Amino acid sequence: MSRDALSTLFYPFLSGQLASPGLTERFLFIGAEPGFVLPADFLASLELVQGFRPYFLQLLAAGYDARPLSEGRGLDGALVLCGRHRGQNGNWIAEAIGRVRAGGLIVVAGSTGDGMSSLRKRLEAVLPLEGHLPKYHGLVLWLRRPPDNAAASAADALSARPATVDNRFMTAPGMFSHERIDPGSRLLAESLPVSCRGAAADFGAGWGYLAAALVERTAGLDRIDLYEADYASLEASRKNLAGLPDGPELGFFWLDLTVEQPGRKYELIVMNPPFHQARAAEPGLGKAMILAAASALRPGGRLMMVFNRGLPYDRTLRAAFSEVTEIAADAAFLVVAARR
Repeated sequence: MSRDALSTLFYPFLSGQLASPGLTERFLFIGAEPGFVLPADFLASLELVQGFRPYFLQLLAAGYDARPLSEGRGLDGALVLCGRHRGQNGNWIAEAIGRVRAGGLIVVAGSTGDGMSSLRKRLEAVLPLEGHLPKYHGLVLWLRRPPDNAAASAADALSARPATVDNRFMTAPGMFSHERIDPGSRLLAESLPVSCRGAAADFGAGWGYLAAALVERTAGLDRIDLYEADYASLEASRKNLAGLPDGPELGFFWLDLTVEQPGRKYELIVMNPPFHQARAAEPGLGKAMILAAASALRPGGRLMMVFNRGLPYDRTLRAAFSEVTEIAADAAFLVVAARR
Protein backbone atom coordinates (compact mmCIF):
# COMPACT_ATOMS: atom_id res chain seq x y z
CA MET A 1 0.00 0.00 0.00
CA SER A 2 0.98 3.62 -0.14
CA ARG A 3 -0.43 6.67 1.57
CA ASP A 4 0.30 10.37 1.64
CA ALA A 5 1.99 10.22 5.05
CA LEU A 6 4.83 8.17 3.56
CA SER A 7 5.62 11.03 1.19
CA THR A 8 5.19 13.53 4.03
CA LEU A 9 7.76 11.64 6.11
CA PHE A 10 10.52 11.95 3.51
CA TYR A 11 9.66 15.47 2.34
CA PRO A 12 12.21 17.28 4.59
CA PHE A 13 15.00 15.28 2.92
CA LEU A 14 13.66 15.83 -0.59
CA SER A 15 13.18 19.57 -0.03
CA GLY A 16 16.61 20.12 1.49
CA GLN A 17 15.29 20.99 4.95
CA LEU A 18 17.27 18.04 6.25
CA ALA A 19 20.49 16.50 4.95
CA SER A 20 20.01 12.89 3.90
CA PRO A 21 21.98 10.38 5.99
CA GLY A 22 25.04 8.73 4.49
CA LEU A 23 26.20 5.17 3.92
CA THR A 24 27.74 4.68 7.35
CA GLU A 25 24.61 5.71 9.26
CA ARG A 26 21.93 3.41 10.67
CA PHE A 27 18.29 4.47 10.90
CA LEU A 28 15.28 2.88 12.55
CA PHE A 29 11.92 3.09 10.73
CA ILE A 30 9.03 2.44 13.13
CA GLY A 31 5.60 1.81 11.61
CA ALA A 32 7.14 1.27 8.17
CA GLU A 33 4.57 0.52 5.49
CA PRO A 34 5.06 -0.87 1.99
CA GLY A 35 5.16 1.60 -0.86
CA PHE A 36 7.63 4.15 0.47
CA VAL A 37 10.26 5.60 -1.88
CA LEU A 38 13.58 6.71 -0.44
CA PRO A 39 15.19 9.91 -1.72
CA ALA A 40 18.06 9.07 -4.06
CA ASP A 41 20.66 10.39 -1.63
CA PHE A 42 19.17 8.71 1.47
CA LEU A 43 21.93 6.09 1.88
CA ALA A 44 21.61 5.00 5.51
CA SER A 45 20.90 1.35 6.29
CA LEU A 46 17.32 0.91 7.49
CA GLU A 47 15.93 -1.35 10.19
CA LEU A 48 12.19 -1.51 9.49
CA VAL A 49 9.78 -2.24 12.34
CA GLN A 50 6.30 -3.45 11.42
CA GLY A 51 4.18 -5.71 13.60
CA PHE A 52 1.23 -6.01 11.22
CA ARG A 53 1.91 -9.25 9.38
CA PRO A 54 0.52 -8.32 5.93
CA TYR A 55 2.72 -5.20 5.75
CA PHE A 56 5.67 -7.09 7.23
CA LEU A 57 5.44 -9.74 4.49
CA GLN A 58 5.24 -7.08 1.77
CA LEU A 59 8.31 -5.30 3.16
CA LEU A 60 10.25 -8.57 3.21
CA ALA A 61 9.17 -9.29 -0.35
CA ALA A 62 10.49 -5.87 -1.38
CA GLY A 63 13.91 -6.83 0.00
CA TYR A 64 13.93 -4.78 3.21
CA ASP A 65 15.26 -5.78 6.62
CA ALA A 66 11.98 -5.92 8.53
CA ARG A 67 11.12 -7.23 11.98
CA PRO A 68 8.15 -6.99 14.37
CA LEU A 69 10.13 -5.36 17.19
CA SER A 70 13.03 -2.92 17.22
CA GLU A 71 16.32 -4.30 18.46
CA GLY A 72 19.22 -1.90 17.86
CA ARG A 73 20.51 0.82 20.17
CA GLY A 74 22.80 3.77 19.58
CA LEU A 75 21.31 4.29 16.12
CA ASP A 76 22.02 7.48 14.20
CA GLY A 77 18.39 8.35 13.64
CA ALA A 78 14.80 7.18 13.45
CA LEU A 79 11.75 7.64 11.26
CA VAL A 80 8.29 7.24 12.80
CA LEU A 81 5.20 6.86 10.62
CA CYS A 82 2.23 7.61 12.84
CA GLY A 83 -1.18 6.00 12.62
CA ARG A 84 -4.58 6.78 14.10
CA HIS A 85 -3.94 5.59 17.67
CA ARG A 86 -2.75 8.44 19.90
CA GLY A 87 -1.28 6.16 22.55
CA GLN A 88 0.52 3.98 20.03
CA ASN A 89 2.05 7.04 18.35
CA GLY A 90 3.39 8.22 21.69
CA ASN A 91 4.81 4.77 22.42
CA TRP A 92 6.53 4.64 19.04
CA ILE A 93 8.19 8.03 19.53
CA ALA A 94 9.29 6.97 23.01
CA GLU A 95 10.75 3.81 21.45
CA ALA A 96 12.66 5.91 18.91
CA ILE A 97 14.05 8.12 21.68
CA GLY A 98 15.28 5.02 23.50
CA ARG A 99 16.96 3.51 20.44
CA VAL A 100 18.69 6.57 18.96
CA ARG A 101 22.01 7.99 20.23
CA ALA A 102 22.14 11.41 21.87
CA GLY A 103 21.99 14.07 19.15
CA GLY A 104 20.49 11.65 16.64
CA LEU A 105 17.72 12.79 14.32
CA ILE A 106 14.11 11.69 14.88
CA VAL A 107 11.59 12.45 12.11
CA VAL A 108 7.88 11.92 12.76
CA ALA A 109 5.03 12.18 10.24
CA GLY A 110 1.38 11.34 9.92
CA SER A 111 -1.82 12.25 8.14
CA THR A 112 -3.78 15.29 9.25
CA GLY A 113 -6.61 13.05 10.41
CA ASP A 114 -4.26 11.13 12.70
CA GLY A 115 -4.10 13.93 15.25
CA MET A 116 -0.71 15.32 14.22
CA SER A 117 -1.45 18.84 15.46
CA SER A 118 -2.21 17.46 18.90
CA LEU A 119 0.88 15.26 18.78
CA ARG A 120 3.03 18.26 17.89
CA LYS A 121 1.77 20.08 21.01
CA ARG A 122 2.47 17.04 23.17
CA LEU A 123 6.01 16.80 21.82
CA GLU A 124 6.71 20.51 22.21
CA ALA A 125 5.71 20.20 25.87
CA VAL A 126 8.53 17.74 26.58
CA LEU A 127 11.18 18.31 23.88
CA PRO A 128 12.25 21.20 21.64
CA LEU A 129 11.37 20.65 17.99
CA GLU A 130 13.93 21.49 15.35
CA GLY A 131 11.36 21.97 12.60
CA HIS A 132 8.00 21.02 11.16
CA LEU A 133 6.23 21.21 7.79
CA PRO A 134 2.71 20.54 6.50
CA LYS A 135 2.73 18.56 3.25
CA TYR A 136 0.60 16.03 1.35
CA HIS A 137 -2.39 16.30 3.74
CA GLY A 138 -0.11 15.59 6.69
CA LEU A 139 2.47 17.02 9.04
CA VAL A 140 6.13 16.12 9.46
CA LEU A 141 8.24 17.27 12.40
CA TRP A 142 11.75 16.56 13.55
CA LEU A 143 13.90 16.84 16.64
CA ARG A 144 17.22 15.73 18.09
CA ARG A 145 17.41 13.06 20.75
CA PRO A 146 18.46 14.77 24.00
CA PRO A 147 21.01 13.46 26.54
CA ASP A 148 20.06 10.40 28.56
CA ASN A 149 18.27 11.98 31.55
CA ALA A 150 16.15 14.28 29.40
CA ALA A 151 15.51 11.46 26.92
CA ALA A 152 14.26 9.12 29.65
CA SER A 153 11.98 11.81 31.03
CA ALA A 154 10.55 12.64 27.59
CA ALA A 155 10.01 8.97 26.72
CA ASP A 156 8.18 8.42 29.99
CA ALA A 157 5.94 11.44 29.37
CA LEU A 158 5.05 10.26 25.87
CA SER A 159 4.45 6.60 26.69
CA ALA A 160 0.90 5.32 27.11
CA ARG A 161 0.38 2.98 30.03
CA PRO A 162 -1.05 -0.49 29.38
CA ALA A 163 -4.76 -0.92 29.99
CA THR A 164 -6.43 -3.65 32.03
CA VAL A 165 -9.71 -4.99 30.64
CA ASP A 166 -12.19 -6.85 32.84
CA ASN A 167 -9.61 -6.72 35.66
CA ARG A 168 -7.56 -9.46 34.00
CA PHE A 169 -6.51 -8.79 30.40
CA MET A 170 -3.52 -6.55 29.72
CA THR A 171 -3.79 -4.58 26.49
CA ALA A 172 -2.19 -1.55 24.82
CA PRO A 173 -3.17 1.22 22.38
CA GLY A 174 -3.26 0.07 18.77
CA MET A 175 -4.81 -3.30 19.58
CA PHE A 176 -8.41 -4.02 18.59
CA SER A 177 -10.83 -2.94 21.35
CA HIS A 178 -7.96 -2.32 23.77
CA GLU A 179 -10.05 -0.57 26.44
CA ARG A 180 -13.06 -2.89 26.67
CA ILE A 181 -14.37 -6.27 25.65
CA ASP A 182 -15.81 -5.93 22.16
CA PRO A 183 -19.61 -6.48 22.29
CA GLY A 184 -19.51 -8.85 19.32
CA SER A 185 -16.78 -10.95 20.92
CA ARG A 186 -18.77 -11.07 24.16
CA LEU A 187 -21.87 -12.29 22.30
CA LEU A 188 -19.81 -15.01 20.63
CA ALA A 189 -18.20 -16.03 23.94
CA GLU A 190 -21.64 -16.43 25.49
CA SER A 191 -22.60 -18.73 22.58
CA LEU A 192 -19.63 -21.12 22.73
CA PRO A 193 -20.42 -24.84 23.02
CA VAL A 194 -20.22 -26.40 26.46
CA SER A 195 -18.10 -29.23 25.08
CA CYS A 196 -16.03 -30.13 22.03
CA ARG A 197 -13.41 -32.84 21.67
CA GLY A 198 -10.15 -32.27 19.83
CA ALA A 199 -8.43 -29.08 18.75
CA ALA A 200 -9.82 -25.56 18.39
CA ALA A 201 -8.44 -22.34 16.97
CA ASP A 202 -9.15 -18.64 17.35
CA PHE A 203 -8.66 -16.88 14.01
CA GLY A 204 -7.80 -13.23 14.64
CA ALA A 205 -7.25 -13.85 18.34
CA GLY A 206 -6.39 -10.29 19.35
CA TRP A 207 -5.28 -10.07 22.97
CA GLY A 208 -6.83 -13.42 23.86
CA TYR A 209 -10.40 -12.83 25.06
CA LEU A 210 -12.12 -15.50 22.96
CA ALA A 211 -9.37 -18.06 23.50
CA ALA A 212 -9.67 -17.53 27.26
CA ALA A 213 -13.44 -18.01 26.95
CA LEU A 214 -12.84 -21.30 25.12
CA VAL A 215 -10.57 -22.52 27.92
CA GLU A 216 -13.15 -21.64 30.55
CA ARG A 217 -16.44 -22.52 28.80
CA THR A 218 -15.78 -25.41 26.41
CA ALA A 219 -14.84 -28.73 28.00
CA GLY A 220 -13.01 -31.53 26.17
CA LEU A 221 -10.54 -29.54 24.09
CA ASP A 222 -6.97 -30.77 24.16
CA ARG A 223 -5.46 -27.86 22.20
CA ILE A 224 -6.29 -24.24 21.35
CA ASP A 225 -4.24 -22.35 18.77
CA LEU A 226 -4.31 -18.57 18.51
CA TYR A 227 -3.69 -16.93 15.13
CA GLU A 228 -3.19 -13.18 14.94
CA ALA A 229 -1.74 -10.77 12.36
CA ASP A 230 -0.79 -8.08 14.90
CA TYR A 231 2.41 -9.08 16.70
CA ALA A 232 1.84 -6.95 19.80
CA SER A 233 -1.67 -8.37 20.26
CA LEU A 234 -0.39 -11.92 19.94
CA GLU A 235 2.28 -11.29 22.58
CA ALA A 236 -0.39 -9.80 24.84
CA SER A 237 -2.55 -12.91 24.37
CA ARG A 238 0.41 -15.10 25.34
CA LYS A 239 0.71 -13.20 28.64
CA ASN A 240 -3.03 -13.01 29.23
CA LEU A 241 -3.49 -16.77 28.89
CA ALA A 242 -0.41 -17.66 30.92
CA GLY A 243 -2.27 -17.22 34.19
CA LEU A 244 -5.16 -19.55 33.35
CA PRO A 245 -5.57 -22.85 35.21
CA ASP A 246 -4.15 -25.98 33.60
CA GLY A 247 -6.15 -26.80 30.52
CA PRO A 248 -5.68 -27.37 26.80
CA GLU A 249 -2.25 -27.00 25.23
CA LEU A 250 -1.91 -23.52 23.73
CA GLY A 251 -0.21 -22.46 20.49
CA PHE A 252 0.49 -18.91 19.30
CA PHE A 253 1.02 -18.09 15.62
CA TRP A 254 1.81 -14.73 13.98
CA LEU A 255 0.19 -15.25 10.57
CA ASP A 256 -1.76 -13.43 7.90
CA LEU A 257 -4.53 -15.97 7.42
CA THR A 258 -5.60 -14.41 4.14
CA VAL A 259 -2.36 -15.64 2.51
CA GLU A 260 -0.76 -18.05 5.02
CA GLN A 261 -2.31 -21.38 5.94
CA PRO A 262 -2.32 -22.98 9.40
CA GLY A 263 -0.28 -26.15 9.68
CA ARG A 264 -3.02 -28.30 11.23
CA LYS A 265 -6.74 -29.10 11.11
CA TYR A 266 -9.38 -28.30 13.74
CA GLU A 267 -12.69 -29.49 15.06
CA LEU A 268 -13.73 -25.96 16.06
CA ILE A 269 -12.72 -22.48 14.90
CA VAL A 270 -14.01 -19.27 16.47
CA MET A 271 -13.52 -15.80 15.08
CA ASN A 272 -14.56 -12.18 15.10
CA PRO A 273 -12.90 -11.25 11.81
CA PRO A 274 -11.60 -7.79 10.93
CA PHE A 275 -13.51 -5.87 8.29
CA HIS A 276 -11.49 -2.64 8.11
CA GLN A 277 -8.15 -1.85 6.50
CA ALA A 278 -7.09 1.35 8.27
CA ARG A 279 -10.32 3.43 8.11
CA ALA A 280 -11.74 1.86 4.95
CA ALA A 281 -14.37 -0.89 5.18
CA GLU A 282 -13.01 -4.02 3.55
CA PRO A 283 -15.48 -6.93 3.77
CA GLY A 284 -13.11 -8.97 1.62
CA LEU A 285 -10.96 -9.53 4.71
CA GLY A 286 -13.80 -11.32 6.47
CA LYS A 287 -14.59 -13.37 3.37
CA ALA A 288 -10.94 -14.45 3.11
CA MET A 289 -10.99 -15.46 6.78
CA ILE A 290 -14.14 -17.54 6.23
CA LEU A 291 -12.45 -19.42 3.40
CA ALA A 292 -9.31 -19.90 5.50
CA ALA A 293 -11.44 -21.35 8.30
CA ALA A 294 -13.25 -23.70 5.92
CA SER A 295 -9.95 -25.09 4.65
CA ALA A 296 -8.59 -25.53 8.19
CA LEU A 297 -11.56 -27.48 9.56
CA ARG A 298 -11.83 -31.25 9.53
CA PRO A 299 -14.91 -32.72 7.82
CA GLY A 300 -17.82 -32.12 10.17
CA GLY A 301 -15.94 -29.37 12.01
CA ARG A 302 -17.63 -26.12 13.01
CA LEU A 303 -16.92 -22.46 12.52
CA MET A 304 -18.49 -20.13 15.07
CA MET A 305 -18.31 -16.54 13.90
CA VAL A 306 -19.65 -13.15 14.94
CA PHE A 307 -19.98 -10.20 12.59
CA ASN A 308 -21.78 -6.89 12.24
CA ARG A 309 -25.26 -7.04 10.77
CA GLY A 310 -25.27 -5.99 7.14
CA LEU A 311 -21.87 -7.38 6.21
CA PRO A 312 -22.16 -9.51 3.04
CA TYR A 313 -20.91 -12.85 4.38
CA ASP A 314 -23.95 -15.08 3.88
CA ARG A 315 -23.13 -16.15 0.31
CA THR A 316 -19.51 -16.93 1.19
CA LEU A 317 -20.56 -18.95 4.23
CA ARG A 318 -23.14 -20.99 2.34
CA ALA A 319 -20.74 -21.69 -0.52
CA ALA A 320 -18.01 -22.93 1.83
CA PHE A 321 -20.10 -24.86 4.39
CA SER A 322 -22.80 -27.51 4.21
CA GLU A 323 -24.91 -25.98 6.98
CA VAL A 324 -25.13 -22.40 8.32
CA THR A 325 -27.26 -21.56 11.36
CA GLU A 326 -27.84 -18.28 13.18
CA ILE A 327 -27.44 -19.04 16.90
CA ALA A 328 -27.41 -15.60 18.55
CA ALA A 329 -28.11 -11.99 17.65
CA ASP A 330 -28.55 -8.53 19.06
CA ALA A 331 -29.18 -5.11 17.53
CA ALA A 332 -25.66 -4.91 16.08
CA PHE A 333 -24.25 -8.43 15.68
CA LEU A 334 -25.01 -11.92 14.42
CA VAL A 335 -23.42 -15.16 15.60
CA VAL A 336 -23.52 -18.06 13.17
CA ALA A 337 -22.42 -21.67 13.38
CA ALA A 338 -21.30 -23.21 10.11
CA ARG A 339 -20.58 -26.93 9.71
CA ARG A 340 -17.97 -28.15 7.22
